[in-house]
Amino acid sequence: MGVRKDLKRAKRRTDLASRGEVELIRDGTGTVREVRTAPMAPHPTTGSLADLPFSNAAQAPDAVVLRRGAGEGRRQVTAAVFAREVTDTAKGLIAAGLEPGGRVAVMSRTRYEWTVLDFAIWAAGGRSVPVYPTSSAEQVEWIVRDSGARFAIVETAQNADTVTTATARHPEPPCVWRLDTDALAELAALGRDIHDEEVTERRAALTPDTVATLCYTSGTTGRPKGCVLTHANLHAEAANTVELLHPVFKEVTGQTASTLLFLPLAHILGRTLQIACLMARIELGHCPSIKPDELRPALREFHPTFLVGVPYLFEKIHDTGRATAEMIGRGASFDRADRVGVRFGQAYLNRFLETGKGPGPGLYAAWALYDLLVYRRVRKELGGRMRYAISGGSPLDRDLNLFFYAAGIIVYEGYGLTETTAAATIVPPLRPRPGTVGLPVPGTAVRIADDGEVLVQGGVVFGAYWNNAAATEAALRDDWFATGDLGALDEDGYLTITGRKKDLLVTSGGKNVSPAVLEDRLRSRPPVGQCVVVGDNRPFVAALITLDPEALAHWLTVRKRPADTPLPALVGDPALRADVQKAVDHANEAVSRAESIRAFALVEGEFSEDNGLLTPSLKVRRHAVTAAYAAEIEALYGG
Repeated sequence: MGVRKDLKRAKRRTDLASRGEVELIRDGTGTVREVRTAPMAPHPTTGSLADLPFSNAAQAPDAVVLRRGAGEGRRQVTAAVFAREVTDTAKGLIAAGLEPGGRVAVMSRTRYEWTVLDFAIWAAGGRSVPVYPTSSAEQVEWIVRDSGARFAIVETAQNADTVTTATARHPEPPCVWRLDTDALAELAALGRDIHDEEVTERRAALTPDTVATLCYTSGTTGRPKGCVLTHANLHAEAANTVELLHPVFKEVTGQTASTLLFLPLAHILGRTLQIACLMARIELGHCPSIKPDELRPALREFHPTFLVGVPYLFEKIHDTGRATAEMIGRGASFDRADRVGVRFGQAYLNRFLETGKGPGPGLYAAWALYDLLVYRRVRKELGGRMRYAISGGSPLDRDLNLFFYAAGIIVYEGYGLTETTAAATIVPPLRPRPGTVGLPVPGTAVRIADDGEVLVQGGVVFGAYWNNAAATEAALRDDWFATGDLGALDEDGYLTITGRKKDLLVTSGGKNVSPAVLEDRLRSRPPVGQCVVVGDNRPFVAALITLDPEALAHWLTVRKRPADTPLPALVGDPALRADVQKAVDHANEAVSRAESIRAFALVEGEFSEDNGLLTPSLKVRRHAVTAAYAAEIEALYGG
């Protein structure tokens, strides 16, 4: 029973089970409108995160804190070695002319050097400006100009060309180094004549309130806004989540924690994860891709004990399992394992939470059979040692969460934005509740406004948008950050996100529909790739659906159809439409009939960053999609 028995043992530890004070505030009707959690980590009064590598090196110089490289060439990096590399890189930046408060843009995929650079920029007194490596020249031009970055460290020649082209007309284009030509060695050589004491003095000048980074939102509409995050913001996020989760997970697994970071480090979730790992001395490795075919081998090689991912990853692992089963003629068996897993996961969770009796003998027997046939293969895909995961970015389908629970992997959901320094809420480790995004991170409060908008307050909330007073004033109201998301709190203060305010659809019949609920569930079922729900000022709700290329290729192979069959030849195929309809039916189970999807169109192509239909953080640019497929939408409504 693995992780479930371990969780029960951890729950018996009263010092773990009783951690985290929660205060509920109700309105006149008794409805919970606000929830607050007490901080678990003290607010720092001196210093900054720039000190972290050096305190680790002083306290545990031989502790392995990172693994560098990939595959058989991956090697361990101790705290002392990491601190030395941070110092050498910081000295190079100082020699290049980085002044205290100066900005350095970093444009790279997730890799070891990114982590070195983050701490080196801080140690030199600077501020990091992360840039997605897929950003266009126009986006790069804006971010560099708005932030005032005088230096840029990029990964590839293509990235360098983008920065050079984008900033050619700037009065002072940034100085550019490339990681693939060993930028860190170049910086170390450049800073050879700078004394270590210069770095020490610059670190000593930093305080918790010093600006650490300008993180630009990916911008589903309009120009990205630079979120000003301080060292105190980042510390509040990392330290409180470590205190909440790490003691429990250590008790659960009995293992030395390790994780493989594959989230983009241009995204705040990846950044705070690396800080938290160094803070707790959790061994951290890097993988530059979230694509399942590239990530799975890295997971099998690294053997992490936990992961932080997005729903897309868990959906793909589940879909790959089903596709593999279908290829050997056991698709029906996988479907039964799926159904058994959901029932078993729910029953076992009920017993753990003392709300039910738990699985009966028959369900146990079915679970044991499918653990041999299916669930253990899921664990193997994730490296074999993984016992828990954290999912954020968008809601994870509840049934999928329960399936992984039955497979011995507990997925805790969280919710947050760049403006909340990543997670504002997270499911407590000993009080799981699939289908919700949990309670506020310790030291944080969540309130539901009269119109249903989620408001957040606490040490994780940013202080301003860079050079944008109007946007700052609109977002920060009486010390509360207005997220733009809609949600609800249950009787115990757990938050559920129901959609975005600006995405709310109103049908011609006056029904308010949040498309996010439908879209998240649609995407969790193959062969659906991406989707957009439409229906604003229309008589009913409909959907535009793309097909996942891998799922479609598998569908064609199983049915012995030519692999190059074009989509127009399949749009009217009854079998394909029936499979998509199953995904639509699954989505419709979550809403009333008036909110349900009545029609759908299969559309060619993919929603991607390249065609401007997805943001770098994989969010759909809804207005761009509806413009691109205007004709298909009209056809859905008989136009």
